[in-house]
Amino acid sequence: MASLNKIMLIGNLTRDPQLSYLPSQTAVVDFGLAVNRRWTSKDGEKREETCFVDCRAFGRQAENINKYLSKGRALFVEGRLTFDSWTGQDGSKRSKHRVTVENFQFLGGGQQGSVSRGEPEEPAGSDVPADAPVDDIPF
Repeated sequence: MASLNKIMLIGNLTRDPQLSYLPSQTAVVDFGLAVNRRWTSKDGEKREETCFVDCRAFGRQAENINKYLSKGRALFVEGRLTFDSWTGQDGSKRSKHRVTVENFQFLGGGQQGSVSRGEPEEPAGSDVPADAPVDDIPF
C-alpha cells in the first residue's frame, strides 16, 4: 500500500525560534507557525480561523531559521508530520503532532532573496551575458 506524509504551510511565526543542540551537537530549533484561513460563509459573512502548528528543524536549517527569523515573520515550510508522545510530570500520557521541516523559504519584506533547504540562494547574476546570441550559450 502506498503512503504519503507531506505538509506545506505558509504562515507567521508565533514566537521567536528556540535553538538548542542535541548531544551530538546537531542544532535543533523549535518554533510555532500560525496559518490563517479566510472564507465567506453562505450568508455572506467574512470568516477567519487560525491554526497553530508546532514545527522543528535540524542542522543548518535550524541555525538559519534561528538567525534570520523572529516572531511575526512569514515563512513557507515543507515537511512531514511526526507524532510525539510522552508521560507528563503528573503521570498522564501526553501527545501531539508536529511538523518536521524538510525545506523552507523566507517570505515577506526585509530579505535580500530567500533561503531554501537552509542554504543561500544563488546570486542573480549569470556567467552568460544578457546580449549573447542564443546559439552561443553552451548548454
